[in-house]
Amino acid sequence: MATIGIVGASGYAGAELLRLCAGHPSVDVAWATADTHAGTAVAELYPSLAAAYPGLVFERYDPARLAGLDLVFFALPHGESQQLAGGALAAGVKVVDLAADFRLHDAGMYPRWYREAHGSPDLLDRFAYGLPELFRDDVVKAEAVAAPGCYPTASALALAPLARAGVIEPAGVIVDAASGVSGAGRALKHTSHYGTVNEDFTAYGLLDHRHTPEIEQATGLQVLFTPHLAPMTRGVLATCYARPARTTSTADVIGVLADSYAGEPFVVVGTASPSTKATLGSNTAHLTARFDERTGWVIALCAIDNLVKGASGQALQCANILLDLPETTGLSAVGVYP
Repeated sequence: MATIGIVGASGYAGAELLRLCAGHPSVDVAWATADTHAGTAVAELYPSLAAAYPGLVFERYDPARLAGLDLVFFALPHGESQQLAGGALAAGVKVVDLAADFRLHDAGMYPRWYREAHGSPDLLDRFAYGLPELFRDDVVKAEAVAAPGCYPTASALALAPLARAGVIEPAGVIVDAASGVSGAGRALKHTSHYGTVNEDFTAYGLLDHRHTPEIEQATGLQVLFTPHLAPMTRGVLATCYARPARTTSTADVIGVLADSYAGEPFVVVGTASPSTKATLGSNTAHLTARFDERTGWVIALCAIDNLVKGASGQALQCANILLDLPETTGLSAVGVYP
């Protein structure tokens, strides 16, 4: 039984981690921190977790509590785990970070896209990019993992196989993606209020969304990325457009995806248009692709649950690898419907 801690467990990603760990047969949650809710019972803030954690209380983070852990998850706002991860690694604890603090390989990218210099650039090389279906070999060799964001996960799963196979041109790729409101986090803000989001559909982060360099790094492509906020709680749908680099067809592009993900337990490739509802609560990505002979565009689509495959489920998938457990342990490939 592996002993774990969760730092920043009161946010949506942290709560999802608690939910998934409650059904995991090989991990034990020793503690969960939430500085703003320290002293609050987990069951009080999240009644959905009451049966699994009747006595667990959110604590303030104390590095001394790392002693005896096998692995720690950091589910904190961007910038905070940069200050904490080094201490965990020095204590011999494996790390899975859910924020963007260690996703970009080049520290020089952070001032441009995150508006501040990286606080621990010396640690970047110690973190593998945690998208196992594309970078499993890196994760297997790592002691620390940076779990990808939801938009980059969906975009990279759709595009990377086509790029690696030489099917699409590496420049001029367009990614239009929509996310449910839970992707904005638990903190109250006007843009995520019910009255703002309901019956609305908006694009944001035009030309400069911070996930752009992450998508480009994961795919090796030049990308114009436009995210949208959809009036739903969970889900991401990425619709990606690229020019073909060779003669292709719909059967060819679907075949490339199917071959790339053959045997992957958390990827479904088919001919149907992916549905975010079909992924709800699961760690599975649903993909398809098309080639439009009339316009000459390749289209690749991917749907995921932004809080599972796009955050906490993928983080747990990577943790399983770091802990030498079967990768699928504690994770469902089946969505909740309706």
